[in-house]
Amino acid sequence: MQRRRFLHAGLGAGLALALPGCRQLTHLGIPITVLRPGMAEGHRLRDGAPQPAPTREIRTGVVILGSGVAGLTAAWRLAKEGVDDFLLVNGPEPDGNAASGRFDSPSGALAYPRGAHYLPLPSPESTTVRELLAELGVIEANPFSARPRFAETALVHAPDERLFFGGDWHDGLLPTEHVGADEAAQHRRFLAEMARLTHTRGSDGRRLFCVPLVQSSADPSWRALDATPFRDWLSASGYTAPSLHAYLDYVCRDEYGAGPERISAWAGLHYFASRGGQAENAPDGALLTWPDGLAFLASGLRRRVPATRQMAGHALRIRETGKGVEVLGIDTAGPFLIRARKAICAMPLHVAARLIPHIRDYGFDPAAHLPPQAPWLVANFLLDGFPPEPTEQPLAWDNVIHGSPGLGWVVATHQQIRAARPAHTVFTTYRALADRPPAEARRWLESASADELFALASVDLISTYGKLELWQRTRAVEITVRAHGMASPVCGSLANPGLAALREADGRLLFAHADLSGYSVFEEASWWGDRAARLAASH
Repeated sequence: MQRRRFLHAGLGAGLALALPGCRQLTHLGIPITVLRPGMAEGHRLRDGAPQPAPTREIRTGVVILGSGVAGLTAAWRLAKEGVDDFLLVNGPEPDGNAASGRFDSPSGALAYPRGAHYLPLPSPESTTVRELLAELGVIEANPFSARPRFAETALVHAPDERLFFGGDWHDGLLPTEHVGADEAAQHRRFLAEMARLTHTRGSDGRRLFCVPLVQSSADPSWRALDATPFRDWLSASGYTAPSLHAYLDYVCRDEYGAGPERISAWAGLHYFASRGGQAENAPDGALLTWPDGLAFLASGLRRRVPATRQMAGHALRIRETGKGVEVLGIDTAGPFLIRARKAICAMPLHVAARLIPHIRDYGFDPAAHLPPQAPWLVANFLLDGFPPEPTEQPLAWDNVIHGSPGLGWVVATHQQIRAARPAHTVFTTYRALADRPPAEARRWLESASADELFALASVDLISTYGKLELWQRTRAVEITVRAHGMASPVCGSLANPGLAALREADGRLLFAHADLSGYSVFEEASWWGDRAARLAASH
């Protein structure tokens, strides 16, 4: 989930009213900052704005275009391999979907995510992620074993999840203990089947579902599920319980930005059966998180890349030449031309399609092969204290309302274990606009007012605490509009020949982005960034 018009993460809520893109809700007096990362730059590309002539030239061995997780991983790998002739061009939003922000509250700075906020225990196949986590001290011992030991400060502590269902809050997100016997039996059967699929191997000996996705089995009898909507597979398999369908609708919107009527059955099963990460000191299925979300990992990667190998700015055109790659770009000092031996295109494919005039020569036709892009809202609410909660079911890290069009909220201060709660906190709400076609949702987001965005972003909080309680406690709100937030693995994603062609590219121009996997998660982005860097360093 991500993009934006830049608001520096170091600026606090107290400065918000002086910044572009920010306004007050006049009837409430709540300062609201609206960020639209990359929108202005993207629209200039879309509208065919004239390209400027470069005023300076830069030469490097490898240029990495985009500093989301894939680009940062590529730069980290090149630095680890001892390559010093490379340059990371940040793009319009440094850290991409792993970006973060900060409120300067009366009780101190409070960090929060502007995009992704957690990482599952990495699968055995996610070796790049495990290597990075070990470097950052998140894995404390045995990083490549079946059960590494993870830092307790990163493991989400209890209470981790709760669901509002049937008029009360309950532990967990699937209300098995609070439905009828028939529905509960379907819950248990579904979870047992997912557990079995986690260890099932295809005819080629590979696990059916794997992270990274490219290591999954190519068994055609299972790949055929790519052509069937997840909802159809559920019905055909006898999973009809309304509570289970509501849960899986939430899962698909949260993970993929679209509902199970659009997500392929293969992708729906992949969510449950692919990772299988375990820990020496945590239960299976545990999650890793930080107050600023995955910005903790992004900043860890960035610190390991020499500052001299990083630059601001973004690309306007990418072109192969007889000797390498030329990149026309622009930064605050004006337009520039980069000449490089190789380039790693670490940006979303809908952007790459605008920058590479002859992208069809690589086997990718944007009109036919571009994955659908799900629009998102991420909103952060700075609160004065905590709203009242039932004593028998206290506030959790992740809080979800059964059947809501929203995706609940995460408490950014949850990991700060103290004798008493902090005087201020941040609630982060997420909303995938999956209830309308993506293009229609993007048009609405482009023109939506701060009031309208606030109304959409606050639905779950208001339904839980009421308008008066929420408004009295809210001191500032930051809303990040991500109109092209993430790729959605709809039916046909696995068979997409354009994605397959870009995945196999091994020339002067290499591709590295989670879009190559057809969906957006940290592990996939890091996989493609690592692969591209190794290819670039090898010849």
